[in-house]
Amino acid sequence: MTIAIPATPAPRKFGIDVSKPVLYVFAGILCVLIVLPLSWLFLYSLTDAKGALTLANFIRLFTESSFVDPLVTTFIIATASAIICCAVAAPMGWLVARTDLPFSGVIRALVTASFVTPPFLGAIAWEVLAAPNSGLLNKIFRGVTGAGQDVHIFNIYTLEGIIFVISCYTFPYVFVLVANSLDRTPGELEDASSILGGGRWYTARRVTIPLVLPALLAGALVAFLQAMTLFGSPAILALPAGFHTMTTKIWSLFQYPPKPELAAAASLPLLVLTVILLRAEHMILGRRGYSVVGGKYGAPRLIPLHSLRWPAFILCLVLLLNPVFLPYAALLNAAFSPVATTFLTFHNATLQNIHFVLYELSSASLALKNTVILGTATATVGTAIALIIAYVSARQAVAGHRALGFLATAPIAIPGIVLGVGLFLSYTRPPFVLYGTLWILLIAFVTIALPSAYQQLQAAFRTIHPELEDASRILGATRLKSLWRITAPLLRTGVIATWCFIFIGVMRELSAAIILFTSETKVISVLIYDLNESGDLGAISVIGLGMLIITFSVVFAVNRIPGFGNVRFRT
Repeated sequence: MTIAIPATPAPRKFGIDVSKPVLYVFAGILCVLIVLPLSWLFLYSLTDAKGALTLANFIRLFTESSFVDPLVTTFIIATASAIICCAVAAPMGWLVARTDLPFSGVIRALVTASFVTPPFLGAIAWEVLAAPNSGLLNKIFRGVTGAGQDVHIFNIYTLEGIIFVISCYTFPYVFVLVANSLDRTPGELEDASSILGGGRWYTARRVTIPLVLPALLAGALVAFLQAMTLFGSPAILALPAGFHTMTTKIWSLFQYPPKPELAAAASLPLLVLTVILLRAEHMILGRRGYSVVGGKYGAPRLIPLHSLRWPAFILCLVLLLNPVFLPYAALLNAAFSPVATTFLTFHNATLQNIHFVLYELSSASLALKNTVILGTATATVGTAIALIIAYVSARQAVAGHRALGFLATAPIAIPGIVLGVGLFLSYTRPPFVLYGTLWILLIAFVTIALPSAYQQLQAAFRTIHPELEDASRILGATRLKSLWRITAPLLRTGVIATWCFIFIGVMRELSAAIILFTSETKVISVLIYDLNESGDLGAISVIGLGMLIITFSVVFAVNRIPGFGNVRFRT
């Protein structure tokens, strides 16, 4: 028996189709999230304190040493960090992806641990380890050598110390790009080189390295970008050393008396340079000359290390001492010691720091409450917006869908502290006076999380054929009903993972929050920064370990979702 399927959608029995109005509403929300803060940022950068148009802000920015010095310092830190990251991450990525290195999965997991560790928490841990007078490593050195109290071999409060700490929590970006590129490199290409007489090093130089070079260059740009836009680590380490980076300089312009017009002008170079770097990364990764042309290919061939297997594994563990083992040990030591910079023993172990955080630190409960509220709301709203925009873009549901896709990824080019400045300027005046409320932080966190959420869900949409939705619409369903009843259930794995990682991102976000918080809207990351200024390292360690436990629990849970597999982090 032949069943005829109607060529036109069946009439709906009730209501009207509100799909397009709802989609356009989401498009309007997206425009407000991105365009409004950037508009105020540009406007303020061209005005003086009295509101008159001027270029004086930019003249001061590029002529006064108080602005030029942070620009130069930021460039030095970002360049050095990118070089160090490539020097460390590229060989490690090759060892993990292309050799028979033992326990390569453990190395990947440890790199993930450094990936999800908030950089500002790592900087505080290295304060405990390498402060010139009280640092644990310097105490060990003095105890072993008998040197005097004024002698030290490590001083984290230097330019070199800041570069080192930032590199510890930036190299995973390069590692992920290089390792993933090596994982995708067909083994047949290297086999062909060997068959034609090419030796191992010749093959690496003429085949493997050219294929991986775009990923390595893109990783260097991402590392440069991350180092340039970080606020937490420079604020914790550079300010006590007596110098600024651009992010800390922008933050200082909001201290009393505030100078928002100068902050806006100082933010634009970071914004412009970020856009240029991201565009360069896209061009490098998109070069057709580096594409692999062909059909299905086999897995890459693992290179035997023979007697070097275990030395290579030990070398990787030694490198991971800096971002993982030593900082985590320092946090554990500080959390259960009476004084953060004394060594933990069975005799001096105490729970006083935990008691202080739970029962005496009044701001901790408020910060935790705000963080949970903002994390839940941001994850829900951000996932919903990203889901709708990804649907519109993937299914070309409305006119201008390409522009919506561009706007959804545009916040990736806005450093957190620059976005904070733009939002401060946008929502401290009528009709939207949101400063001093959780709403402004919600807007900031949703905007920051949107690019990664959109990219992940758009990739998920590509795995679902639109014919499933077409069949639903032929039977009378609206676009929104098809999305809700057909597509969303098929995307539940990606939606849950996106929700979880947005929640994690809220917990570790500091750059925008440090500009937008008030005493009543403080979040955990800002609380940790404030506690560092007052020297409560024990309380910081307790809170920081709690953050890490929650983060790793979520990562573990997401990896256990059937069909999701290993998590992939946005670079």
